[in-house]
Amino acid sequence: MSGTRKVFASAKQVAELAGVSRSAVSRTFTPGASVSQETRRRVVEAAERLGYHVNHLARGLMRETTGIVCLAVADSDTPYQGKMLRALTQHLRDAGKVAMVFNTSGPAHHVEEALRQTLNYRADATVVLSGTPPQSLIRTCLDNGQRLVLINRDDRLVGPHNIGNNNAAAAEAALHVLLRAGCRQPALVSSAAGTPSLLAREQAFVAAAACEGVEVIVWRQGSTGYNVGADAARHLFAGRQRPDGAFCVTDLIACGFLDVARTEFGLAVPQDLCVIGFDDIEQAGWASYGLTTFAPPIERIAATVVDLVMGSGENDENRRIVFDAPMVWRSTVRPG
Repeated sequence: MSGTRKVFASAKQVAELAGVSRSAVSRTFTPGASVSQETRRRVVEAAERLGYHVNHLARGLMRETTGIVCLAVADSDTPYQGKMLRALTQHLRDAGKVAMVFNTSGPAHHVEEALRQTLNYRADATVVLSGTPPQSLIRTCLDNGQRLVLINRDDRLVGPHNIGNNNAAAAEAALHVLLRAGCRQPALVSSAAGTPSLLAREQAFVAAAACEGVEVIVWRQGSTGYNVGADAARHLFAGRQRPDGAFCVTDLIACGFLDVARTEFGLAVPQDLCVIGFDDIEQAGWASYGLTTFAPPIERIAATVVDLVMGSGENDENRRIVFDAPMVWRSTVRPG
């Protein structure tokens, strides 16, 4: 009858139809368990007739591990986070883990709420791609046997594994590339998000400029995205101090900055203006942008996360791993 809720077949029903014990059904669907070929055949046939599927969640709750890895992520619709999420879920699937995604966009306490939910699901591990969980909650997760991996958190909280990019090295390299290109009035374009990775890029860029005796125009407003770059370009190029080079802390910001600089102010890139981004999103390689940027090794990061989740490292406690993000040269910077 239409609208009737489907009732899932149970292992007990499979056992009765196959004429075997309940434990024989369990062994049939447990990798590596001992069961005769005849018993396996009867159980599989009965399961197919009844439409039976193993309840891995319920089974996991009776074991020390569930196979569940939770991913706490905000802004999953942005190109970089989407790319990272795809890589993580693929690597986790290849490792036999089940990825459960929690959307933590919005207020900061959403990360805390997500972590508490992972405890309810008895997840083997949680990977936090955004936001900073409270230290007390981290301790609770660790005390309950859950592994925690934080990505792009330069605050270095005690307890979880930390994986990040060498933001300082990239920012310093960006400053020197702009100077070699002949830029004398560089700008740092960021958002007001204040995340550790964005702040690290900003601070390193400004510090490197100070060492060279160069003053940087800093724009830091709005939420991280295309519109921040567009607004920054409208404000900066309408003022007296017009930058001739810019390090945008993300590629999305750089795309907005470039579009407005070209279409609304008629600037030629890279002749009048040099721009460098960070993330190497797909759009950075489009012919309309040709953005010079830094490329975090997403596949290596994802593989490392899985290694930490599986506990395959020699020293499995409180590891901090930093990856270099090599520069990808395209057409938004003049040759130095």
